[in-house]
Amino acid sequence: MSPRRPDNPPLSRSELSENPYEQFASWFERASEEVPLCEAMTLATVDGDGAPDARMVLLKGFGPDGFRFFSNYDSAKARQLEGSGRAAIVVYWRELDRQVRARGSVHRLSPADSDAYFATRPREAQLGAWASPQSRSIAYRAELERLLADAEGRFESEVPRPDHWGGYLLVAERIEFWQGQVARLHDRFAYSRADGGWELERLAP
Repeated sequence: MSPRRPDNPPLSRSELSENPYEQFASWFERASEEVPLCEAMTLATVDGDGAPDARMVLLKGFGPDGFRFFSNYDSAKARQLEGSGRAAIVVYWRELDRQVRARGSVHRLSPADSDAYFATRPREAQLGAWASPQSRSIAYRAELERLLADAEGRFESEVPRPDHWGGYLLVAERIEFWQGQVARLHDRFAYSRADGGWELERLAP
């Protein structure tokens, strides 16, 4: 990963918040101004055999409780999340040459939280949640279009959240902030949970 922002000043510990979620909010605010689709992130999981898996999802909220994202509960990723109860995420903002990594336990959001977010989605996305048998084999795209047409016929006005779709919360145990520098002398700082708070240390690049 080569630096794309040689103008990045060196990052010092004194510039960082004592709370990683506050630090993430600061970086995310800048990313939202300069980075297209700044909420895109990689979600990494393991299957029942311990084999790793990863895919891009969208970060749909964060705060002192953790990082939020949503999925089909019948999908491959959901089965892996339910099986291990753990995951890792990576957010990379190329335009800023910054990266944030986090890992920890994963829990389902409450039905009320999932309902609240689902209600904000465009109708097309709501119908897609009903139509797609995510991660399952289908013979032709026409089959998917037929399922979508069926959903459109069922829900002519309001689209309720299907029981098989909802949110997850990643409760981070470790969060690392990376900022690119010239000569590959990148800045890395890692927060780790300790005694009800957070410990912060600088890492070699």
